[in-house]
Amino acid sequence: QVQLVESGGGLVQAGGSLRLSCACSGSTFSSYAIGWFRQAPGKEREFAARMYYDDAHTFYSASVKGRFTISRNNAKNTVYLAMNSLKPEDTAVYYCAADRSAYRDDYYNAATYDYWGQGTQVTVSS
Repeated sequence: QVQLVESGGGLVQAGGSLRLSCACSGSTFSSYAIGWFRQAPGKEREFAARMYYDDAHTFYSASVKGRFTISRNNAKNTVYLAMNSLKPEDTAVYYCAADRSAYRDDYYNAATYDYWGQGTQVTVSS
């Protein structure tokens, strides 16, 4: 069992930055791949980024690549999502999720993740 708690959301102006944190507890954190998803009002949950343990197993959606950076600190059982050059269309509830399968091709599929946090709101004003 894994418990995930997101934090770091808030209100920011377009062009600004935020860093989200996902604190994990309850199991062997380092064995899980961790993903970040987001869901805007009236839209489906959307993949943003995923990381297992190194850059070779890190993935980004086209909409965030080059602006967002996912990282993890296994000693602190925490995954981060650094978000730069934020745009109003980045406004959403951001969720982190844990996947017991470290390697998969459909890493962007929310249904394949086993555990979810409660989400943190990110609002980008224009």
